[in-house]
Amino acid sequence: MSNMESVGKEWHCRCRLDLLLLSLLVLSSGILFDVIGQRKSCMFFYALHLFVGIMKGVTKTPNSWTSISLALSSSSLSFNFEAWMVHEHEKLGFRQDLLNTTFWLMTFFGSASLIGSQVFANLLMRNAEKGIVNISLSASLLAMISIIYIRNSWSGGQLASTIGNYRASFSALIFSDKKIWLLAWAQACLHFSVVIFCTLWAPTIVADGREVHLAMLYPSFLGSQMLGSTIVPWLLNGSLSLYMEDCLAYAFVAAGVALSIVAYDYQEVGFLVALFCIFHACIGMALPSLARLRTMYVPNEFRGGMISLSLGPANAAILIVLIQGGYYQNLENSTILAVAAFGLFSAGICIYYLKKWSKQPQQSWHKS
Repeated sequence: MSNMESVGKEWHCRCRLDLLLLSLLVLSSGILFDVIGQRKSCMFFYALHLFVGIMKGVTKTPNSWTSISLALSSSSLSFNFEAWMVHEHEKLGFRQDLLNTTFWLMTFFGSASLIGSQVFANLLMRNAEKGIVNISLSASLLAMISIIYIRNSWSGGQLASTIGNYRASFSALIFSDKKIWLLAWAQACLHFSVVIFCTLWAPTIVADGREVHLAMLYPSFLGSQMLGSTIVPWLLNGSLSLYMEDCLAYAFVAAGVALSIVAYDYQEVGFLVALFCIFHACIGMALPSLARLRTMYVPNEFRGGMISLSLGPANAAILIVLIQGGYYQNLENSTILAVAAFGLFSAGICIYYLKKWSKQPQQSWHKS
C-alpha cells in the first residue's frame, strides 16, 4: 500500500507540474505568436503536431511532452487562424461587416471538420488494428503537407515588432482599456466552461450505471454547435436585428441555464443530451460573436496576447478544479458544473456592461 501511495503522489506531482508548465506556456504563447507573425505561428502549430506524431511513433506511449504540445497547439489554434483570417480580410479590402459571415463560417466548418476528423480517425483505427496504416504517421504526413503549403503559398504575416515595442504598445492599449478586460473575462469564463464540460459530460451521462454509446453523442454536440453558428446571421440580419453584444449575452445566459439544470440534478439520458446540445448551440453562437467583438475592440496585432491573457486565469481555475475535485475529491461534479454556470452568467453581465460602457454609439453591424 505504501508503494502504491508513493506512486500516486509522484504521479500527482508530475500532473501538477505539467499543468503549471502548460499554463505558463499558454500565457506567453500568444505574445510570442503576435511578435513572430501569423505565418510562422501557423507553421509552428503544425510543427507541434508533427512533433507529437513523431514522438508517438517512437515511444508508443503517451508522455508529458506530447500532452503539453497538443494542449499548446490547441490553445494557439484559437488565435493563430483567427488573426490570419482577419489579416487576409483586411488585405483584400472587404467590408468590416462581412467579418460576421467569416467568423460564423469559421465556427461552422471548424465543427464540421472535427466531425470529419473523427470519422477519418475511426477508419484509421480499424485499419491500424489490421496493421495496414499507422495513425501517427498519417497525422505527421498531414502536418508536413500543411507546413509545406503555408511556406510556399503564403507570404504574409511576417515579423510585426520587437518584444520591447510590443510590450509597450500592449500595456498602453490593452491594460488601460476596461472594455477589453470585460471581454477577456467573458472569454475566460467561456474557455473554463467548455473545458469543464469536456471533462464531466461523460461521467454525468453514465452516472448510476447507465449504459450509453458515448461515441455517438459527441458528434451530435458538434452538430448542435454548427447549428448554433448558423443562428448568428439570422439574429443579426433577420427580423430581430440584434446587436452583437445582445446576441452574445443571450448565448451566455442560455448556456449557463443549461449547465445549472445539469448541476441541480442528474436527469434522464434524453433530457441530459438535450441540455448538452443546447449548451453547444450556445457555444456555437458565442464563438463567432466573441471573435467579432475582439476585432472591434482589440487590434489584430495584439489578438494573441489578449486571448492568452484571458486563458491564464481560466487555466488556473481548471488546475484548481482538477486538483480539488479529481485528486482530493473535495468537489462534487455538480458543484464544478455550478461554478461553470456561474462563470457564464458573469460573462453575460460583462458583455452587458461592455455595450453600456462603449464610448462609440451602438450600431447594427449588418447595416454598415
